[in-house]
Amino acid sequence: MKVVVSIGGSVLAPDLDADRVAGYADALGQLDAAGHEVGVVTGGGTVAREYIEAARELDANEMELDHVGIAVTRLNARLLIAALGERAAPEPSETYEEGREALRRGDVPVLGGTVAGQTTDAVSAAFAEYVNADLLIYATSVPGVFDADPDVDADATRFETLAVSDLVDVIAGIEMNAGSNAPVDLLAAKLIERSGIRAIVLDGADPQRVFEAVADDAHDGTEIVPDGKV
Repeated sequence: MKVVVSIGGSVLAPDLDADRVAGYADALGQLDAAGHEVGVVTGGGTVAREYIEAARELDANEMELDHVGIAVTRLNARLLIAALGERAAPEPSETYEEGREALRRGDVPVLGGTVAGQTTDAVSAAFAEYVNADLLIYATSVPGVFDADPDVDADATRFETLAVSDLVDVIAGIEMNAGSNAPVDLLAAKLIERSGIRAIVLDGADPQRVFEAVADDAHDGTEIVPDGKV
C-alpha cells in the first residue's frame, strides 16, 4: 500500500520530545519494512506558532510569516529524518517532484511546507494525490472529525465515518480562528474530495496508532471516504 502520513508538529515533537520523534520513526520504519510505500509530511506545531507571533510583532508581512512557518516545518522534518536514518531521503523534500522521486528510489520522503499560503494539511493532501496514494492519514491532536469544535461545544460528536463532501461542509462550518479544533483545513478537505483518496483522521499521541491504521486497518479516528461509499 502507498500511504502518506501527515504528522502535526505538536504531535511529532511536543516540547521537542526526542522520544516521540523516535517513536514515529519506529512506527514508520515498521510500515516500510512490511513493504508499504510511505511518504511523510510534518507540520510546524507550537514552535512554528511562536516564531510566527514573534515575527508578526516585528512587522513581518503575511508572506514572510508563511516562510517562517515553512522553515520550522522543515526543521521538524529534519528531526524525523535523523530518527529514520537510512530509511529516509537525506534532505527534506521541498517539492512534490522531489518527494515522488524519493519514493521511486525506495526511500521515505519527508516534506514540510512547500509554498506560502498553503498549510501542511493541504501539502499532505496534494502530495497524496500527486503520488496516487492509497491512503492518507492525518495524525493530529484531536481524535477525529467532530460536528463542532469539541473545545467549544461540550455536545460535539465524533464521526466514525464521513463522506468527503460532508467533511468539506463540516470544516467550512467550524470557525477557523487560531486555536480552533478543525482537524484539517478547508483546502485540504477540498483536495481530498477532488482526488477521491481514502483518508483517516486520528489522535497521533501514540505513533503506533498510525502503524495499526495502515497495517491492520484498525483505528479509533474518523474515516473519510469518497461520496457514495459510506
